[in-house]
Amino acid sequence: MQYGDHHTRHLRITLLRLMEQPPHTANSSLLCDGCDAVGLPTTRDRVKTELAWLAEQGLVRTMTLESGLVRATLTERGLDVARGLVQVPGVKAPGP
Repeated sequence: MQYGDHHTRHLRITLLRLMEQPPHTANSSLLCDGCDAVGLPTTRDRVKTELAWLAEQGLVRTMTLESGLVRATLTERGLDVARGLVQVPGVKAPGP
């Protein structure tokens, strides 16, 4: 597996875990800052791309706001993945 694939899998689980606590919703700017804070620097564009992928997998629901930000809400399945109860190919399983 290439480094870029590892980074993508880590980024996806990080996005899900950042939304793990209620209200299970965050915007793309806040999620980008959260990724930076945990040592996984990324761009807002990359966050939006990965949120779209997570939405295709049924792990989040997204809405593009007038400001251009994307608001993401964790689905029940996404919460299960964030907690490590379900595994999805392309998303790193969370560590303990």
